[in-house]
Parts: sequence; C-alpha cells; structure tokens
Amino acid sequence: MKNVKKITGVFVLIFLLIGGLISAQDRAISSNQLPRAAKTFLAGHFKGVPVSSAIEDREIYGVDEYKVYLNNGMKIEFDSNGNWKEVDGNHQKIPYGFIPASIKNYSSRNFPNTYIVKIEKKRWSYKAELSNGLELEFDRNGNFKKIDD
Repeated sequence: MKNVKKITGVFVLIFLLIGGLISAQDRAISSNQLPRAAKTFLAGHFKGVPVSSAIEDREIYGVDEYKVYLNNGMKIEFDSNGNWKEVDGNHQKIPYGFIPASIKNYSSRNFPNTYIVKIEKKRWSYKAELSNGLELEFDRNGNFKKIDD
C-alpha cells in the first residue's frame, strides 16, 4: 500500500511538471507590445536599428522575459518589466551607453584593442564578453572579479 502511494505521488508530480512545460510558450509580438522600459531602452541605445522580431516568453505565472532580434543581427533580452538582462552583439561592438562606467573603463584600460560584444546582467553580477573571446566577470557594482576564458 505504501509503494502504491509513492508511485501515485510520483506520477502526479510528473504530470504537473509536464503540464507546466506544455502551458509555457513563446509567442511573437510586435515591438509596440514590449514594456515601456524595453521600448525606451531600444530607442535610446539602438535608435534607427529596426526590430526584425520580438518574442514574449510566457510561463504559467505570466511573462518571464522578452527577446528582441534586431535587423543588424543583435539580440536583446529583457525581464518581464522591460529591464535589459542581456545584449548580444553577435560578434559586433555593442553600444556602451547602458554599460556601467567601471566595466567600460576596466575593459578599455586592460584590453585596449578589443571591444565588448556581449554583456549579461545577473542578479549579483555582470559578465562581459570581449571581441578577443575573453569573458570578464564583475560584481553587481561593476568591480572586476575574474577572467573566464
């Protein structure tokens, strides 16, 4: 009897997980449907670069993130409120206007013949990828932590 309850519990858990995965979905949206903060970010840092597509990543509890693909090949990810999470220049130099000054200064001072091609903002840190392939890690205040090549 105990084993039957355990097996039943496992099956219920599996079905709940599968149901959650099935209900989570991406859907194409127009750039006008992005949160205001995302639209402001795009207008301020990628002015004149058309959006080729925008994706809304939905989870069971609502929108998880937005992915925006630009005509120049760059991709920007935003959280559910429209705050940038990642900017991927696809090996091109990304605009520096939104990058913390300490990160810009460290990379240009220590790697003068390179430029930032990707930056990711996490809860407690930043990760910047340089054109030479090096990945620099910084704390949330922009202080250099380590090189992750």
